[in-house]
Amino acid sequence: MNITRVGSFAAISVAAALVLSACATNETPAEETPSGLSGTLVGAGSSAVGAAQEVWIAEFQTANPEVTVTYDPTGSGAGRETFLGGGSDFAGTDRAFNDEEIAAGGFAACAPDSGIVQLPLYVSPIAVIFNLEGIDSLNMSADVIASIFAGAITNWNDPAIAALNEGVELPDLAITAVHRSDDSGTTENFTDYLFQAAPSIWTEEPDGVWPFESGEAAQGTSGVVDAVTNGTGTIGYADASRAGDLGTVAVQIGEEFVPFSPEAAAAVVDASPFVEGRPDFDLSIELDRTPDSAAYPVVLVAYLVGCETYLDAAQGELVKAYFTYMASEAGQAAAAAGAGSAPISATLFERVTAAIDVIS
Repeated sequence: MNITRVGSFAAISVAAALVLSACATNETPAEETPSGLSGTLVGAGSSAVGAAQEVWIAEFQTANPEVTVTYDPTGSGAGRETFLGGGSDFAGTDRAFNDEEIAAGGFAACAPDSGIVQLPLYVSPIAVIFNLEGIDSLNMSADVIASIFAGAITNWNDPAIAALNEGVELPDLAITAVHRSDDSGTTENFTDYLFQAAPSIWTEEPDGVWPFESGEAAQGTSGVVDAVTNGTGTIGYADASRAGDLGTVAVQIGEEFVPFSPEAAAAVVDASPFVEGRPDFDLSIELDRTPDSAAYPVVLVAYLVGCETYLDAAQGELVKAYFTYMASEAGQAAAAAGAGSAPISATLFERVTAAIDVIS
């Protein structure tokens, strides 16, 4: 199958991390199930897509009462490992499997020589969150953010922060920077932003594992939010939907300071190309985090990943049906209502639909 790999999409989703396990009712015999689908589908991975998965699972099981779907938001790294080892039928990950991982193969649920399908069904701004009494918003450049998280700026009244926030009374207070302790797609996207936008300060290659021992480590999105919320002078990064009442950072782009929003994050994704050299059913995106115009560059794209061909054809049928639902107008509308996301564009829907068609 040949899919034209041109264009971009506007898809934004703001979601929270929830432990999800949903069970289908078994009162209707399989032969009376409208869809005829039955079985158990297991997913694991990104905590950022947790709220969307909660909605998708509930709606899909309502339409398919003989199907049980579970999703464990263990984090992107753990989700990729689980899928690779055959412990799940699909993965949610805030960064796609890279060329090296794909070349290594060994995806236990997949048939020999099968490729993997990577679908960008979820996009979310990553908020830089902080806890300072009486301050709801601060302006920061990429250099300042990178310097804080690298441990070079250690006090809130540092001249570099003050220069960007005229009129704000910054306290003489130590900064505690909070990062993820687990292998996290959110971390990889955040460090990718720092690496691209502040290369003279952030020299570490993007990675899901935090590169420094300084600062405070916390498990998962909820752990980071809790640590920032319960601390004093704390700062961290998390899915934007989890910002709550915490202070948030507007990021400098040119002469402007851009707060996170679905529209501003979508502008970055729209301008970013697909990764070159991938099969037609791998819709991985190469994010450009240094936009020329006002946009919010601290953004992640979460992928739903499955096999092109499953060892178990019945599981392939279930995955195909579930992916079809998540990408559909009804699925996107359900996630928008329940998790604050925006539906994917018509252009992306066409490409995703063509990619899902190869699953068997």
